[in-house]
Amino acid sequence: MDTTVSSERVFITLPNADISLLRALAKKMGWTIKRQRKSGIEKGLEDIKNGNVYHAENSDDLIKQILG
Repeated sequence: MDTTVSSERVFITLPNADISLLRALAKKMGWTIKRQRKSGIEKGLEDIKNGNVYHAENSDDLIKQILG
């Protein structure tokens, strides 16, 4: 007798501190976990969208901004 197991893809948001707990639970239950990570370009576009952009007048000003 063949049995088919259906599966469903679920997306959840967890704090980084709880990822290890999820991994342990998934291992015990036989689940698979795949993390979708943002590329550098996606992160940069998100920063621009959120207004996290800084302007420097010249290289000296840039160094001052970086070093604080």
